[in-house]
Amino acid sequence: MNNTSSVHLMVLVLLLAVVTLFCILVGAAAGVLARIDGATYAAALLRGAAAFAASVTLALALLTFALTAW
Repeated sequence: MNNTSSVHLMVLVLLLAVVTLFCILVGAAAGVLARIDGATYAAALLRGAAAFAASVTLALALLTFALTAW
């Protein structure tokens, strides 16, 4: 394995970590905002999970697009 492919792999792993942390924050914020709005704990958890899933899907689609164009 040459040095260039290791750098690309390292950048990819770092990008995936950043995307994961961002999506966790989006899900947590959606859950907290739903709870503040008066939703039950179960409904707030479901909204947070839906926001997490949607943001992961969108972020990975954009990341795939960016990496194939790069």
